[in-house]
Amino acid sequence: MAFFVLIKYFYTMNAKRYQQIKFEYLNQFWGYSEFRDQQEGIIDSIVEGKDTLALLPTGAGKSLCFQLPALFLEGTCLVISPLLALMRDQVLQLKSLGIEAEYLSSELEDLEMELILSRCKEGITKLLFVSPERLMNPLFLRHMEEIEVSFLAVDEAHCISEWGQDFRPSYQHIKRFREEFLPVPCLALTATATPQVLEEIKTKLALRNPRSFQRSFRRDNIQIAIEKLSDKYQRLHELLRSHQDSGLVYVRTRKEAENLSEFLRLRGHDRVDYYHAGLPGMEKRRRQSQWLKSSNQVLISTNAFGMGIDKTNVRLVVHFTIPNSIENYYQEIGRAGRDSLPSLALLLWSEEETTEFNRILKNQMPTKEQYERIITMLYSIFQVAEGELAEKSFMLDIEKIKRLSRCSGAKVRNVIQFLHHQELIYFNDYKSPSTLELFISPEEIEQFPGTQASALETLYRNLPGLSKQRTHFSEAALAGKLGIGLESLKRTLQTLGKSEHAHYIDGSLPSVKFLKPRDSRAITFRYYPLFEQIQKNKVQKWEEINYFINESTTCKMALILRYFGEASQLECQNCYVCKKNNESLHGSAIHSDLLEALSQGPSTLEQLSVRMSLYPKNELLETLIQLLDEEKVKMKDFRTYARA
Repeated sequence: MAFFVLIKYFYTMNAKRYQQIKFEYLNQFWGYSEFRDQQEGIIDSIVEGKDTLALLPTGAGKSLCFQLPALFLEGTCLVISPLLALMRDQVLQLKSLGIEAEYLSSELEDLEMELILSRCKEGITKLLFVSPERLMNPLFLRHMEEIEVSFLAVDEAHCISEWGQDFRPSYQHIKRFREEFLPVPCLALTATATPQVLEEIKTKLALRNPRSFQRSFRRDNIQIAIEKLSDKYQRLHELLRSHQDSGLVYVRTRKEAENLSEFLRLRGHDRVDYYHAGLPGMEKRRRQSQWLKSSNQVLISTNAFGMGIDKTNVRLVVHFTIPNSIENYYQEIGRAGRDSLPSLALLLWSEEETTEFNRILKNQMPTKEQYERIITMLYSIFQVAEGELAEKSFMLDIEKIKRLSRCSGAKVRNVIQFLHHQELIYFNDYKSPSTLELFISPEEIEQFPGTQASALETLYRNLPGLSKQRTHFSEAALAGKLGIGLESLKRTLQTLGKSEHAHYIDGSLPSVKFLKPRDSRAITFRYYPLFEQIQKNKVQKWEEINYFINESTTCKMALILRYFGEASQLECQNCYVCKKNNESLHGSAIHSDLLEALSQGPSTLEQLSVRMSLYPKNELLETLIQLLDEEKVKMKDFRTYARA
């Protein structure tokens, strides 16, 4: 009896100590004094060794749910993540907090990977981020046998579902990995999942009697407005003149981000900048950091920006182009008003845009014959034979594949991105440091002609370590040091590459590395059905977002809740549909709102449109004409209205 009392005493003491340490870590590393909503319950569940499923919308702090228990528990937390950019950002963020974290990716050298895995074996690294494809790598599995893993965290767990456009077949490996190699507790996290997808996650991850945590998708502090108009540029210009808070503007392409930023800057919006995946790593981090610290900067971005970013005072999220899915839309508007204060989510669209995107969607989907032709050309131009694996990276000329395959650039990129997601290739479309590897020793330089010998001697002298391994370097810095033009240096390096005395990769251009031997049969019979399913999912998601935009009688928040399987009879009373419905029930709110706005001073239609952003501009004009007839409003000049 005394023995059981003693056990209970030690358990109680450990539980008290755990509660104390939990809050100490929360404050020490993240600067918070209390947890949000479901966070504490999720963390406790993992510490108790339970399989756990967490559905927390954007802004609810999902990352903390695996980062904090990783510090508390012995060993390394293995985090499965689908995106290299997300892994890299989270590791940088954790290191800035003083937390030992690393990631593995195909871009790393063998020596770098060995060092990272050694630190895990020694128990130094608390979080190791990997892609799901790595779970099938025999070398990685051998290393895992020597690493003490505290628990498994599966981020973006909805990627396991075949019903989403983010479907990653490699997520199917996790179940086998857990059962055969790593029988530890599993935490599955997602921000956007329908009931059907949640059940799929439980089954396909083999979660054993999981504890489920789910926060409501309802965000009543966000005003949802959808506006159909032709001149979106002018509308955004007017909107930013009146909204002086921090904001995000989402566009579809990198070029749109740059062009829209330039348009707004030319009109005096100095607080506007742009962000996309094509920027160099240091520049992306600089712009991200600047926006996070600012109280009024507006960042125009592709969907490359936002994941893992926690900024509480975003007051405005504008979708300048229609998002790809309701999941993406909800995740992006969820970056507004994380402090629960009123914020605006505005989506601008036009009939021309939907027609154009239908065309783009069709243009990027190759037939089976085109799919096979693109992949054949990709292997052929680098002379990779059936069953062979090329050991080095290559500069990728997409225009050449486009020309040889007789397919559009959009189709070529679509197929290449698919191969990248399956880890058949590593496709680097980011600006990164260039690399150079020389296949001759310093002693052999004198055998070369004068110009080449001089170039080789200069490279060895200015790039330490070049004689031993592949070296990362900046052409601009090297050209400046040598006092020659950048293009002249690149031509010299390309000449050395063509002579096979060197292997040069220009970091400003796309590159590709083959990760598995060429297997034409697998590409056709195993991978093409997956590719086809993902294309069908894209079409379905596009149809769903189209319905969401065009449906004009149902509360927008209620539509979102219904989509994610959350039953609710309550309308938000905040979106433009609710405002319009209330007008018909309780009289015209637009009349009283207009008169209230004009009581603050004379205004033009454009100024009123910005201040009353939930009302379409044409409705404001019609109401102004009606109020003029009723002599409640007067014209001060040809453009300015005032209270009568």
